Amino acid sequence: MSLSLASVITEGRRCFADEVALIENQNRYTYHDLADMVLSVAAFLKSKGIEQGDKIGLIGPNRPEFTICYYGILAAGGTVVSLNTLLVGDEIAYQLENSEAVGIFSDPENLLQALDGQSRVESCEWVALCAFDRPDKPNETKDYVTVGEILNQYAPLITYENTRPDDTAVVMYTSGTTGHPKGAELTHYNLWENARMVSERLFAPTEREVKIIGPGYIAIAVLPLYHSFGQTCVQNSMLFNGGAITYQKRFDPVEAVEIIHRDQVRILDAVPTIYNALLHAEGVDPKKLLSVEYGISGGAALPIEVGTAFMEKFGMKIQEGYGLTETSPVASAQPQWIEPKVGSIGRPIPGCEMKIFDENDQEVPPGSDGEVVIRGRNIMKGYLNQPEATAQVMRNGWFHSGDIGRMDEDGDFYIVDRKKDMIIRGGYNVYPREVEEVLYAHPDVQEASVIGVPDAHYGEEVKAVVAVRQDANITAEQIIEYCKKHVAAYKYPRSVDFVPELPKGPTGKILRREIREAYVKK
Repeated sequence: MSLSLASVITEGRRCFADEVALIENQNRYTYHDLADMVLSVAAFLKSKGIEQGDKIGLIGPNRPEFTICYYGILAAGGTVVSLNTLLVGDEIAYQLENSEAVGIFSDPENLLQALDGQSRVESCEWVALCAFDRPDKPNETKDYVTVGEILNQYAPLITYENTRPDDTAVVMYTSGTTGHPKGAELTHYNLWENARMVSERLFAPTEREVKIIGPGYIAIAVLPLYHSFGQTCVQNSMLFNGGAITYQKRFDPVEAVEIIHRDQVRILDAVPTIYNALLHAEGVDPKKLLSVEYGISGGAALPIEVGTAFMEKFGMKIQEGYGLTETSPVASAQPQWIEPKVGSIGRPIPGCEMKIFDENDQEVPPGSDGEVVIRGRNIMKGYLNQPEATAQVMRNGWFHSGDIGRMDEDGDFYIVDRKKDMIIRGGYNVYPREVEEVLYAHPDVQEASVIGVPDAHYGEEVKAVVAVRQDANITAEQIIEYCKKHVAAYKYPRSVDFVPELPKGPTGKILRREIREAYVKK
């Protein structure tokens, strides 16, 4: 049996050849155009000797070239290593080396950090520009072929390379509590099926009906496409049945509303901070959002007051969902056919099962708190080259999310807490341990603890509490600048407090809970 996520593109050409697939400003690309471009990129990759399963890095903001390179890698039989555009050279090098990537597509804006990472990885032999045209500074990019040049030089393959359903399509790194992120291996079937569920079932009017999100439906890519939420719920699901994507390179609330109005966008997928920004931005005309039929929120809990205020101002109900990178990502969503319950993440999508387990992996009765566990067609293959970490989360056939939740008598789920130490800043996961390791590498830092503190815009902000060496002479600003050089922009602490000593338990373990309680109360 064969299956490739790239079949979404060739099926799109067969069924919707003249329908618009991608929109960027005044540029429109049909499904016929898209298939030709994807298969030309695949031909370029085959000329580079790409074999089935070879890993190729992809880094860039939201633009058509990202989608073309993404599917081009898949069509060549390769595996996409999806890289966050906020990563620095150290982090890119780790992910390229860990995945044994053989090459990388980089947007010109990310080229310097991509080259920094690629230069340290022996297996990663080449770089190509994820852009149609060369930027204004040709000296920085003269040695690297662009997507535009690839399209001119390479005839499209006849079709995509065969892959199996359980072959890895995408490796997506998710931060880990041990300091280094883990590469979640998402298979062709994981992503194909999750895209189908969004495209055909997420917006269904009844439990038994199908709602095809196809021609005439446009979604705006304000979520970064390198992230699982944007990748599945915008890019893959909109292309699954003939819908279209309009791109915003980076989110700006006023510009987003203008794009929504210009292109008559009907679907808006976003994290709570985006909805909050749209709600409070000056110059946003509510009438320009009238085309939006469906608003989807995920990545973090949507504050009740934000959802209520959004409905009052824009007349649009926001549908909440839940998932993780490891679940491709959608695991549950509020159904369209019932009135959503406040604070609920809804019910499992078809093909997915969720339960609440206690600490002994026994199911608890409705109304009781426990860990959210998940199994089904959306669960990752495992963590790349980390069998122990995979076994830890995949106990007894269930993926253990680490999130604490409950299920009510109707089968609706709620998240009541989350992984013990994780910080969610604007929908991005920040694991304190990773930032703490950077702090401990500073010569003046003796002890460090990183916590999340409430923030009106991002939900949580990153704070470092440190004890420095006795003879140290360093400021909070200097520590922040140090962290900026070693972790992505969403991870570094925005504030630093100095203490003589961090609180510890009888074994010498730093008591993060005491630190968190002290600063959250402030």
